[in-house]
Amino acid sequence: MIALYIYLVAVAAVSLAAFVFYGADKSKAKRGAWRIPEKVLLGLSFFGGAVGGTAGMLVFRHKTRHWYFWAVNVLGLAWQAAAAVALAVFL
Repeated sequence: MIALYIYLVAVAAVSLAAFVFYGADKSKAKRGAWRIPEKVLLGLSFFGGAVGGTAGMLVFRHKTRHWYFWAVNVLGLAWQAAAAVALAVFL
């Protein structure tokens, strides 16, 4: 169970970072400043931060028209949920 706890804390931390990065990028877009690269946002979403990435897209209304952002977030949600279930069941 400790592995599941560690995993969930890590996912929560990366999700928080993804949420903050989506918000920061939206703010930079409005100001015309240098932007956060899309590969950083997509990487955060896929590698643990899908919940925060999806929340950031919806809350900040940012990158919602790009199909690949939706795809990466859905795939990230799927594998992150599957990993949590696997840790809960098999450990």
